[in-house]
Amino acid sequence: MNLTFLRPLYDRPGSWVSVYLDTTRSEQNAEHEIDLRLRAMRETLTERGADPAAIDAVEDVVRERPFVAGRHGIAVFANGAEVALAETLPAAPISENAYVEPLPHAMPLLAQRGEEVPYVRVLADRTGGDIDALSTGGAPRHEAVQGGETFPIHKARGGGWSTLRFQHSVEETWKRNAGDVAAAAADLAESVGAEVIVVGGDVHAVQDLIAKLPKRWHDRVVRTEAGSRGAGADESALDDVTLQAVAETADRHVRDVIDRFRAQQGDGSAATGLTDVVAALQRGQVDAVLLINDMSSTDKLWIDPDDPTAVSVDDHVLREAGVKEPVKVRADAALVRAAAGTGAQLYLVSPEQVELEHGIGAVMRYSSVSGISG
Repeated sequence: MNLTFLRPLYDRPGSWVSVYLDTTRSEQNAEHEIDLRLRAMRETLTERGADPAAIDAVEDVVRERPFVAGRHGIAVFANGAEVALAETLPAAPISENAYVEPLPHAMPLLAQRGEEVPYVRVLADRTGGDIDALSTGGAPRHEAVQGGETFPIHKARGGGWSTLRFQHSVEETWKRNAGDVAAAAADLAESVGAEVIVVGGDVHAVQDLIAKLPKRWHDRVVRTEAGSRGAGADESALDDVTLQAVAETADRHVRDVIDRFRAQQGDGSAATGLTDVVAALQRGQVDAVLLINDMSSTDKLWIDPDDPTAVSVDDHVLREAGVKEPVKVRADAALVRAAAGTGAQLYLVSPEQVELEHGIGAVMRYSSVSGISG
C-alpha cells in the first residue's frame, strides 16, 4: 500500500483530530441522523480536549460533502482550523469514533480503504469508447473518445461484390475507431501506471481495441463482454469485473511481499518484531512493512514531533540523537508516519497468511548483511 497520500498529515506537529463517521444519506431521516452523529462527535471531541476550531472544520467538511449513493462513511483529519485530509469510505466505518492525539489515527482508514491498484477501464463500441482511470492516491479520471471515422459504420444486408466491399469498409471503420480508443487508453495507462486494463462492451470493438493496444500492455488486459455504451445501460457487471481484477492484483502484491519476506528471513536480512522494524525504519532501510492490524493493541512508541523518520521504542535513543521532547504515541500511528516519511510500502496481513513476531515484520531495501550499512 502506497502511503504517499498521507504525507500532508505529517507536514506539521500539533494536536490532531481524527474522525470516522457514517455519512449514509439514503434513508428518509438521514440528515437528522447525521445531525445526531455530528452532535455526538462534537461532545466526544470536546470531552477529549479538542481544539474547537478543528471540531468546526470537521463538521463543515461533513455537511458540505456531496451526496453519495449507498452506504458509505468519511474519515476526516484536522489540525487547528484546517482539514488536511478527508476521504470517503467505501462503506460505513467499522466503528464510528473520534480521536484527539499527537498524531493522526490513520490505521482505520488504511484498513478499510485497502490497497489502491492503478487501473484503466474501457467501455467500447464501434464508434468510440468511454475510458476511466485511477492512479494510486489520485483522483479518478474520465475521457470519452469519439472515433475519427463515422461512415460507414453499419453493415448492409444483401450480397454481391459491392456489398462485400461496403462491409469491408465498415470493418475498417471499426478498426480505425478502435485504434483511436486504444491510443487514448494507452496514454492514460501510461500516465497512471496502470497494472490492470479492463476492456468491455461490444465484442467486435473489444477485440479490435485489444489488438491495437501496444504489446507491452497485453499481459495486463482483462477482457469481458460486460457493459454497454447505450443510454441507461447498467454498468454493474462491468464494475464487478473491474473490482475483481483489481482485488486479484492486490492479493498478488500481498503474496509477492510475503514471499520476499520469507526469503529474507532465510538469509537473515528481514526485520522481525517491533524493535527491529522500528530500528530499520529509522535507518531508512525498509521497503515494505508487513503488519497485522490489531485494533486492541496498546503498544506505544516514541517520536520526534518534527521528524516523521525519528521513531524509537526508547525515548533515550531519541534524546541522545538530539530530540529535546520526545512524545509517546500509539505504535500504529507512529509506524504509519515513519513508513510514509521514508517511502516504505505498508501491507496489512492476517496471521493465517504469515507468522510475524509481535505482529510485524519488514522487507529490506538493503541490509548490513549484504554489506551495505544503514
